[in-house]
Amino acid sequence: MQALAKVLVVDDDAVVGRSFDRVLTDKGYDVSTAMNGQEALNKFAGGHHDVVFTDIKMPGMNGIEVAQRIKQSSPRTPVVVVTGYGTPTAEAEAAAIGVSEFLHKPLLPETIEEIMDRLMRKPEVEEKEAEAATAAEEKTASRGLGRTLKNIGLFFAAPFIGLAYFIAFPFIGLGMLLWHGVTALRHRSATK
Repeated sequence: MQALAKVLVVDDDAVVGRSFDRVLTDKGYDVSTAMNGQEALNKFAGGHHDVVFTDIKMPGMNGIEVAQRIKQSSPRTPVVVVTGYGTPTAEAEAAAIGVSEFLHKPLLPETIEEIMDRLMRKPEVEEKEAEAATAAEEKTASRGLGRTLKNIGLFFAAPFIGLAYFIAFPFIGLGMLLWHGVTALRHRSATK
């Protein structure tokens, strides 16, 4: 059976790595772990990973720096920060980098599964939205082209339409004058 996705978990606590491994492997994901930032970057560079979960506080390189380097090398890869020491400043830094989620420990297995499901659906949703936007742009462009052609046609037809009115106006006027005259004659003959 082929894995649904390849996941990299970066945490200096081996228990956290094993927890992610147990939860996600049971759901069909291929999980690899790293104990520090440098090991994570080496593993990430050595193979394709669909999602990265990283802790913030680790010896050496912190999780924000790991996330930043991963996003620089692979901007479309979702990175999730999981920490027991979350601060508004760290959350703002993570958001500025383009981190997909910022979660606080401890995590329930259901939460991990939910996050993975959402991250795996996100590219499909983005692709469908992009297709819909492209279709709407094409429809708008073709509608705009149709309007442009109609306006050009009216621009060239306007003098001929005006000429037709100019030629027809005397005949319409004479016809109306004749109709009023005949009506008046009938009215006069009927009153005699």
